[in-house]
Amino acid sequence: MGIFEDLSQFLEARLEEFLRNNPHLELQALDEQLREQEDGTLRLILDLQRQEKQLQDDILALAQDIQLWHGRASKAEASSRMDLANAAREREAALLRQGNQHWGQMQGIKQRIEQSKDLVRQIQRRREEVRAELARVQAATASAKASLDSDTQGWNQAGTYQRSKSGADPLDAQFQRWEMDKEIEEMKRKMGS
Repeated sequence: MGIFEDLSQFLEARLEEFLRNNPHLELQALDEQLREQEDGTLRLILDLQRQEKQLQDDILALAQDIQLWHGRASKAEASSRMDLANAAREREAALLRQGNQHWGQMQGIKQRIEQSKDLVRQIQRRREEVRAELARVQAATASAKASLDSDTQGWNQAGTYQRSKSGADPLDAQFQRWEMDKEIEEMKRKMGS
């Protein structure tokens, strides 16, 4: 395992060094990471909202069942059927406990939804900061490149010399004649000896 850990540490160190030398890439990676966190948090909110809706539906169904068993208990008591009345009251109490549990769960989910919404707002603010910094770095990079381009502009332009559109360069033609004359003289010397 040691060689893989060493390789992993080496690669991580090189990546960190590369990102330090290219801050715009680091900012782009951070923006992407924040976007993924925002998407994940939004998915979580949707899931929590579905759970909240399900609990609300369950609570409404339990409320209807509680009304049913409350009415049955009252009817049984009115008919002096205490055995049925007691069983109905026990069922009503069990449904009330279940309703209270669902209510507590729903309140917990509502809190988590609010916390998640706060987190999304924080992530969005952070993304705005990262984007502003990225724009600043890119502008500074563009400015530095423009400055470098203007400094090296002389290398791209040779004084007053400009290549003509026809491609005919009088100095080049003069050198070609001179080089050809030298080659002819060399050939004559070789042939003459």
